[in-house]
Amino acid sequence: MPRNTTPSFVTEIPLVVKSVDNRELEARFHAGQQLLNAVLGEALIRMELVRSSEPYLRAKKLKGENNKASRKKLFEEARKLYRFSDYELQDFATLTAKKSKWIEYKLDAQVIQKLATRAFKAVERVLLGKAKKIRFKSLDRFKSVEGKTNKQGLRWSLRQTKRVETIGKKSDYRNKIKCSEYVLSWAGLELEPIIDWFDPVIAHGLNSPIKYCRLVWRRLNGKKRWFIQLVNEGLPYQKPKNYVTEGLVGLDLNISNIAFVADNKAGLLPFADKVPTFEKEIKATQRKMQRTQRMHNPDNYEPDFEKKVGNKKVIKKGKVRKGKKTWNNAKNYIKLRHKKANLERRKASYAKSQNRGLVNELLRHGNNFKTENVSVKGWQKRYGKASPIRLVEMSQVS
Repeated sequence: MPRNTTPSFVTEIPLVVKSVDNRELEARFHAGQQLLNAVLGEALIRMELVRSSEPYLRAKKLKGENNKASRKKLFEEARKLYRFSDYELQDFATLTAKKSKWIEYKLDAQVIQKLATRAFKAVERVLLGKAKKIRFKSLDRFKSVEGKTNKQGLRWSLRQTKRVETIGKKSDYRNKIKCSEYVLSWAGLELEPIIDWFDPVIAHGLNSPIKYCRLVWRRLNGKKRWFIQLVNEGLPYQKPKNYVTEGLVGLDLNISNIAFVADNKAGLLPFADKVPTFEKEIKATQRKMQRTQRMHNPDNYEPDFEKKVGNKKVIKKGKVRKGKKTWNNAKNYIKLRHKKANLERRKASYAKSQNRGLVNELLRHGNNFKTENVSVKGWQKRYGKASPIRLVEMSQVS
């Protein structure tokens, strides 16, 4: 019987992380990345055994509504036979962490179990045909860990000392830190948050029940920043200007805009309006990255050659050699790669903000939407950059 679920929302708060704490967090995330990859490898092996098992092959041959119960029973038998389940992989992750010793020292039991659940869900999507493959995580792509409850392990709690009563001005950065009565605790590590007490969204999240916490990092302007995400129980804070009206709205989705017709108003709204693309900056950074790679990895490229273009001879750069190669990434290349990633992040952030404003505008005219079934993915493949940027989650749309 499935568990009863309640609505949730996320409150994100930046953290004050010193250099010593940053090294410790990086070590713990390294342990989490190693453990996640180990569980992913084990889950893939068990999935292949399930696919080739006799009960699984028999279940695939059964078709029709009359054989639905039999198919389900055979699939469950195949999973049980090779211990392909969330709880079995949690046991494997716990055993792996204990044998490695340093992983068990860096991570608590709840984080270890959540990493195993994360690996199981990823591989299960491949088994069910919802995904083609999984990708093992590198350190740059492993960006979050989370707990199961807010009672132990990674938790958000009140500070033991008394709260400072003097609250500074809204723009006073230091007083925002000093007046904080909360702290993030994780296995002996305590991190102070930067709380804006004048933000109603943050205040609503702090006053709501907390299910569990998630620790994430992002690279902003070339620097690593740490954030705590509080997964709260209930509904998110709704600003007065973003009200929702009861009513029916008809939508017509186009490549770069959306037309709507409501009871009292009709209009045409563009997707990601006035969003900077940073095309020149990104292309210039890519050219610099290419020159740096060719300079430090000459053996990985074919020699340059001359090509006749019209009446002129032009020197063309050699292509990348085939086969497995070792790349030497210079510090300048890594710096340029972070710069390009930051430009892409800013572009995506602008687009997401504009599209969320579009959704709020539609919700002001109605909450029951009717539209034709079109393939946005097909448009993205056909039109490329001219296709619409995917709308953000419309959780309030019926």
